[in-house]
Amino acid sequence: MTPQQYVQDKAAGSGSSFYYAFLFLPPRKRAAITAFYAFCREVDDVVDEIEDSGVAAQTLHWWRIEVANSFAGNPQHPVMKALIPLVAEYGITELHLQKVIDGCDMDLRQTRYLDFAGLTTYCHLVAGVVGEVAARIFGHTQAKTIDYAHSLGLAFQLTNIIRDVGEDALRGRIYLPIDELQRFNVTANDLLQRRDTPAFQALMQFQCDRALDIYEQSLAGLPSVDWRAQKPGLMMASIYRTLLLEIADAKFPVLTQRVALTPVRKMWLAWKMQALGRF
Repeated sequence: MTPQQYVQDKAAGSGSSFYYAFLFLPPRKRAAITAFYAFCREVDDVVDEIEDSGVAAQTLHWWRIEVANSFAGNPQHPVMKALIPLVAEYGITELHLQKVIDGCDMDLRQTRYLDFAGLTTYCHLVAGVVGEVAARIFGHTQAKTIDYAHSLGLAFQLTNIIRDVGEDALRGRIYLPIDELQRFNVTANDLLQRRDTPAFQALMQFQCDRALDIYEQSLAGLPSVDWRAQKPGLMMASIYRTLLLEIADAKFPVLTQRVALTPVRKMWLAWKMQALGRF
């Protein structure tokens, strides 16, 4: 299996909404974003799939070394072999990848966040930096487009957090800020015991409203001159925002089930943005 086949299989096999946006890119950009996304999946899987935290930490350390060696011209892992030939062309740096690893490392060391400011720091590493790299690959002419990408990455991650409240609680992780749990009289034990109460519903509506506001602010901040180049990100925004609205319409059943859009629905939303330029 070639490195290119490896990253293609990794990206397609994840079932992520991101993959549908990649399909509309020209080949070289598609190769770059697929390789980068495969890297993100590799390091994220370390945290999600390795139960022994010590082994997971050692594996992330291996990835740090692999990234440094790859940018020094000696990639070993197929993901890095696929990515490294494209990094200079799209302004992808070693620091970008190391920050993504930093975010995954936070998941090993921290399972609670005191406030939204602390959560935002985490989201910057695992989603904002990813958004920036994606925006660089898609193409941009304005510095504000990078700001838009960071903001949109935050909205994506908040959507993930809302969707995965129940699954994360089973792993012992609660991303909803502690001060906001207290404000709405929801306890960590309520989440762990999957208690769907009026207080929980109010908390989740607050989380949803904030995420929707960030989507609106992000999209308003995208310079019009870069709108066409950034269509893949807009496709992802359409898919993620639609998912968030569906979760809200279903009254936030996230403690006991994972709400998802069908592949056909995702493809339709991506195509609609590509062909018609609208959500």
